[in-house]
Amino acid sequence: MNTKIYKQVHSLASQLLEAAQKEDEQCFEQRYLELTALCENNAGVERKDHPVQWETLADFTDDTESALALYRKALALAHDISSEDFIASINYSMALLLQQNKRLDEALACALLSKAATELIVDNELKREAFKLVKSLQAATKS
Repeated sequence: MNTKIYKQVHSLASQLLEAAQKEDEQCFEQRYLELTALCENNAGVERKDHPVQWETLADFTDDTESALALYRKALALAHDISSEDFIASINYSMALLLQQNKRLDEALACALLSKAATELIVDNELKREAFKLVKSLQAATKS
């Protein structure tokens, strides 16, 4: 991934978190628009269009359907570059969002994909969290 873009995304994510914690809506909106512009400017550009930017944008998107669309875009890019780390992370984020919205069958499907991808990565924390989420969702869908 392009280091400059990664640093921009990381910086904007940090600023978005800080603005959210301070409940500074104006700053949040400005940074969100900057991140959106970064994603759109890099869309389709080789070596610049990367799942991390789209996943980050989805993480800060309030509307469920819009966030899911962004996660799907990130997931497609993650598959394009065969990044199991991003595939696991994005599916996990989608599963959590779907769970929050009581879409448990869809959440379970994403959680299972995340869990499967974690078997190919070294992130033990994500492995544990994906496993716990699958168990929780399996129990919830059986009731």
